[in-house]
Amino acid sequence: MTLTEIKIKIQKLYNTNPEIHINIHCNHPKMYYDNEPAIIRGVYPHIFQLEVKEDNQIKSFYMQYEDVLIKRVEIIELTGSTQPSI
Repeated sequence: MTLTEIKIKIQKLYNTNPEIHINIHCNHPKMYYDNEPAIIRGVYPHIFQLEVKEDNQIKSFYMQYEDVLIKRVEIIELTGSTQPSI
């Protein structure tokens, strides 16, 4: 999948159903989420905004499309599987 295809698919999710599930494994900043419900709050030319509820607080952060390409971020709905890969 190319960056352009990723952008198009995320834009489509944002427009149709922004409530998704994500897997994120990053060291800087330190973020580890497995099959976590999230909401796509914004889609921009080089980044997209995600919102996750954690410990009764809403955390908002920006990710690059490249993070999806290199599998640092996995959007379960983009993989087409009904069960998350754990």
